Amino acid sequence: MAQLNAIVVPVFNAAAETRRCFDALKATIPDRQSVIVIDDASTDPEIADLLARLPASWVRVSNRENAGFVGSANLGISLASPADVILLNSDTQVTRGWLKALLDCAGSDRRIASVTPLSNNAEIASIPAFCQNNPVPDDLSQWAQACLESGPPEYPDVPTGVGFCLFMRRACLDDIGSFDEAAFGRGYGEENDWCMRASGAGWRNVLCDAAFVAHEGNASFGPLGLAPNDRAMETLLARHPDYMERVREFIDADPMAARREVILNYYRSLSQAGDSSQPRNVV
Repeated sequence: MAQLNAIVVPVFNAAAETRRCFDALKATIPDRQSVIVIDDASTDPEIADLLARLPASWVRVSNRENAGFVGSANLGISLASPADVILLNSDTQVTRGWLKALLDCAGSDRRIASVTPLSNNAEIASIPAFCQNNPVPDDLSQWAQACLESGPPEYPDVPTGVGFCLFMRRACLDDIGSFDEAAFGRGYGEENDWCMRASGAGWRNVLCDAAFVAHEGNASFGPLGLAPNDRAMETLLARHPDYMERVREFIDADPMAARREVILNYYRSLSQAGDSSQPRNVV
């Protein structure tokens, strides 16, 4: 029986961050979970050692030449077919219960194209400070517990998912295609374009407020100079002239404000109580 979903992790150098990513994955997913790792011709020799130590069931692919994040992600998406995809940056740290929470969110509506979890560093999905790059917290288990246990999730619609950790439904990929490598080159803007194309085709992009995935940012593919640039934004706005307006409207409305405060209050109560117990909702 084919896997219903597959985790795709593009990798380029950043051995320390990648090791943390792999360790967190191994600790939080079932043994049967499909994982595809795409090494984008890393030049750091430590990456080869990390790949050699991965579980035997994980698929490992090494690009002969550096293809960039978009090309590596698209390769992983293709290899995962016909499964849904969870695209995961190698500078992330997943937490207990994250995968079930994402899949529960995706399962709440078959017209959901993308699901983004909460994170310390994820723009419109950031917590505790909204739209800010908060540092990676030391107490990841408490943040996971707060998101999981602080009340029923709301799954608000968002104008775009955030690519650090992104569930992508296969039916939507079949409908609109994967990332546009020709238009967005080696990275930046590709997930925004994909989500806008999805919403234009009648699909939804939502936030999973029951999951927390830490994101360091500016690691892995970042040192290649794949920072936001005018050309990528020009391409995005030429295709989707209302993109910035939709993002501004979401930020101004901040539909997660009340829910975010509930999560923060629950987190504070855990911290004050010194409760280091694991969240109850696990894989």
